[in-house]
Amino acid sequence: MRTIGIISEYNPFHSGHRYQLEEIRKTFGADCAIVCTMSGNWVQRGDTGIADKWSRTKMALCGGADLVLDLPTLWAASSAETFARGGVSLLDATGQVDTLCFGSEDGQLEPLEKAAEILQTADWQEALRGYLSKGLSFPTARQKAAEALLGDAAACLRHPNNNLGIEYLRAMKDLDSYMMPYTILRVGAAHDDQQDAGGEHVSASYLREQILHGGDSSLTPYLTPEDALELRADPASLAFCTKGVLARLRSMEEADFDALPDSGEGLGRKLYLAVQEADTLEQVYSLTKSKRYTHARIRRMVLWAFLGLTEADRPAAPPYLRVLGFSSRGQQLLKQMKTTASLPIIVKPAHAAKLEPEARRVFDLEARCTRMYDLCRTAFGKEPGKNEYTQNPVRI
Repeated sequence: MRTIGIISEYNPFHSGHRYQLEEIRKTFGADCAIVCTMSGNWVQRGDTGIADKWSRTKMALCGGADLVLDLPTLWAASSAETFARGGVSLLDATGQVDTLCFGSEDGQLEPLEKAAEILQTADWQEALRGYLSKGLSFPTARQKAAEALLGDAAACLRHPNNNLGIEYLRAMKDLDSYMMPYTILRVGAAHDDQQDAGGEHVSASYLREQILHGGDSSLTPYLTPEDALELRADPASLAFCTKGVLARLRSMEEADFDALPDSGEGLGRKLYLAVQEADTLEQVYSLTKSKRYTHARIRRMVLWAFLGLTEADRPAAPPYLRVLGFSSRGQQLLKQMKTTASLPIIVKPAHAAKLEPEARRVFDLEARCTRMYDLCRTAFGKEPGKNEYTQNPVRI
């Protein structure tokens, strides 16, 4: 039986994700197992997941996944490179996943592999430093450095899913992963497309906007009726906790901002000054943003500041495999992982007590992040949130 791995956010799980899982089983066989490592309660764009990680896990399992593993906040709410490295590390550590599958705008592996190879070279690093020294943002400098070496073949780097795929390939190379890569052509709306053009699939960004601000408009066929109802019952957003975020940020000193990830090049000071006068999170972002600093980078820094995390908190790789949910096929995989996994497996919360000190430190940080997520829920104070130390995995 083949075991296919996916690195995901499922924010939320929708028809495009279901299509990917269906295509995997068409390609690798109906009996293949699908293991997903999924961002937890906090995601790469520097915000909450639209629903908590156990709710999103249930949606993924009902949509065809077999085993869902938690990608802790320290990697989930990070740059594409760190996000990819964390996800690849976890899938590799299962000892069961033989193929890493990801969606891409190209749908072809070869151009992505060529780009990944170039991005590993000293020549690219030198070209990158040259463009960064001109004040360009990292994504722009990265693109120009690749174009200088690859020419038109660097065009694949202009698309977000291609970019993530390239980072997966780089991480697999760096970690000497035993997994083989496989890519599926992404269909439907582009990443972060805010429109419903009547296509087969829409973006997760469009669905989040509709869930948060779209009233009672129908979200089918992109979400199941059950998922749409659950998502609308208790959506989450960092903006729902604006005063709490600003209170935390205004209590910080300039040196505290310098300790955040990606805070170099004077960004820590710029963010420190912005939070002293901003009344909303969007104002914080806009006052800090410039040609050099991307919106996503600033959002992640704000999130890490709110959560009380620093660059020093993140070890080189996730130190455990936290199970968020599984199907009957996933349960069989877990039994096999007892002898193949290279990291401790946490199925029941009580298993965390047996972790080594460094791994337990990361777990406790994640528990704190989960408590902070509770503050950002629509139903905070009305319905109890979920606790990292007591929540058992989802089973279907």
